[in-house]
Amino acid sequence: MSENLIDNEYIKDLDSALQDILSKNELRKWTGYVNKVIGLLLEAKLPGAMVGELCNVITDHGDIKPAEVVGFRGDISLLLLLVDGKGVHQGSKITQTGRPVEVLVGENLLGRILDTFGNPLDGKPLEGSLVPRALDAAPPEAYGRPRIDTIFSTGIRVIDGLLTLGVGQRIGIFSGSGVGKSTTLGMIARYGDADVNVIALVGERGREVQDFIEVSLGEEGLKKSVVVIATSDQPAMLRVKCLYTATTIAEYFRDQGKNVLLMADSITRLAMSARDVGLSVGEPPTMKGYTPSVFAMLPKILERSGRSKAGAITAIYTVLVEGDDFNEPIADAARGILDGHIILSRSIAAKNHYPSVDVLNSVSRLFPDLATKEHQDAAGFVRNMMATYNNAEDLIAIGAYEKGSDPRIDKAVLLKPVIDSFLQQGIYETTGFEETIKLLTTIYQKAK
Repeated sequence: MSENLIDNEYIKDLDSALQDILSKNELRKWTGYVNKVIGLLLEAKLPGAMVGELCNVITDHGDIKPAEVVGFRGDISLLLLLVDGKGVHQGSKITQTGRPVEVLVGENLLGRILDTFGNPLDGKPLEGSLVPRALDAAPPEAYGRPRIDTIFSTGIRVIDGLLTLGVGQRIGIFSGSGVGKSTTLGMIARYGDADVNVIALVGERGREVQDFIEVSLGEEGLKKSVVVIATSDQPAMLRVKCLYTATTIAEYFRDQGKNVLLMADSITRLAMSARDVGLSVGEPPTMKGYTPSVFAMLPKILERSGRSKAGAITAIYTVLVEGDDFNEPIADAARGILDGHIILSRSIAAKNHYPSVDVLNSVSRLFPDLATKEHQDAAGFVRNMMATYNNAEDLIAIGAYEKGSDPRIDKAVLLKPVIDSFLQQGIYETTGFEETIKLLTTIYQKAK
């Protein structure tokens, strides 16, 4: 009888120990070794490895190099290093973590500057209660997602007046290089109507990082911001994960009921980095060398912003168009996913007109739902006057147009300085939404 009791107790203890091991996924953690190294791509035998799993590559000097499982070729696992491959060689040990790539999130991230892994870059330790959160997450469900019905004020007259945005909207700022994307982002970060800003600088030039933080963002903007940085010299996977980290942090604040502004500069450099990753694992190139996974990735990451039942992420993504071609593949794909596009024009910037927004070629898809009838009438009138002037600009410039020939053109010429004054704005100048609408409607009413 006593022997049976002992046996039963032993079995219970053994069963409890096995359950504990299984709950920690200990049985499926394997150790492998690097078989082949091609740049940042590693090949290894890792039974039980999963796509998206974080692994650690250990060098002979004891350095730990994180790598992510990105695919398989037969029974060979393909991993991409998230850092440089210095010290990694054939035979280097690989251990599985059983976890996806994660970042620590919490309220204490406000005012901090982080790398892709969430490590501080400003020389101060992370403090307070932080919890890990996986970088990959599903977007809010399409059915049951709250409609966008609240205006998001940016503090920029041309956007608030003619391209009104909503809380939870996703918009793209499209332009060539050097036309004012970063400056415009900085203005919105400082003066936008958000509780928290999360800013991702993807593949940014190292010199411009400090300029953006100190000049474009400024001390005022940084106080309510979290900045995540992956510069252009860092591995492709780090640059890709930069936006994932920023989006994950933004989702944390959204889940706390906050009104979050997520900004990313730029989607084009994200796509280029993802292209490098795809090509390295053997994907076939398609349009302009971009791999199919790039076009599959864009909707997955862009759809994660927006409104949920808890809060909202209003997202502004810059798109750097190559050769000022607004129909190149990434710009075209992003425009089809986002809820509108703001075009910055090089020719308008050349006239020292900032922000250099090409109003006639820009659109906010939610403008008709958000603006009042009076607001829509005033905005439509200003757009009509701008279009009328643009159509006759060449005739006016060479003196071929005679005053009185067309009343609409006469009115457009008369209003041109007034409209330009409304559209132009200094980088440290802000205008409240109500004041912007008042200025806009005044132009309309006086011109009638």
